[in-house]
Amino acid sequence: MPKTQTENRKADQYDDPTYNYLKYWQGRDYENESEEIAIKYLLRKKHFHHAIDIGGGYGRLSLLLSNYADKVTLVEPSKQQLDIAGNYLKGQVSIDKMLGQANKLKFADQSIDLAIMIRVMHHLPDPTPELREIARVLSDDGHLILEVANFTHFRNKLKYGLKFKKFPVEPVDIRSEKNRKDSVIPFVNHNPKTVIKQLAHVGLKVERTLSVSNLRSPALKKILPRQFMLALEKPMQTGLAKSYFGPSVFFMIKKAS
Repeated sequence: MPKTQTENRKADQYDDPTYNYLKYWQGRDYENESEEIAIKYLLRKKHFHHAIDIGGGYGRLSLLLSNYADKVTLVEPSKQQLDIAGNYLKGQVSIDKMLGQANKLKFADQSIDLAIMIRVMHHLPDPTPELREIARVLSDDGHLILEVANFTHFRNKLKYGLKFKKFPVEPVDIRSEKNRKDSVIPFVNHNPKTVIKQLAHVGLKVERTLSVSNLRSPALKKILPRQFMLALEKPMQTGLAKSYFGPSVFFMIKKAS
């Protein structure tokens, strides 16, 4: 079946030869290591047979997953990102690469015991098809780590609080006016409470929550040493989890019993 225009657009930016997602991460060591801290915390003392990194780009986090699973499959809709992954993951025999969309995973029912989907939700105004598909392939005792681009973070709490406004329930489109007119790939921030309801709708429940990249700020990165920021980040992830403080929220998810 041919892809719809919307499905094609999901990978457009990442297939653009002028755009290199590997280079995007240059200068974002704090953000990368914050996400690794969160994943290590959620996966501590666990080991899996088959893990999938959904929308994992060039495999930035697939390497980390390989420490927790016998086999890792990087599932990515962008051919260009998979080509970059070929070099980035060279020699990693336990990591496979697969071209595919999150809403049409090429795995059997209940065949995956760990899935992660990081920095993908911000491209999904309605993530229900993707969440339903993950629930299908996830084993009964499997886990999903889901990162949510969080609209209800601390700075927006101040902004909305000063205006006595309630947070929107629906995803918020944060693209520029030009990008909206040009139908550029969707880019939204979510209300975590809404995402929890969407997960429940497809039979998934949140077991743990972390607030991640709590100190993400160009100004702070200029004045504070990265290791100092990361030392603060670790306790903040658990301590600020209930308030959804940071710009990213990580959920540890299992199937509802």
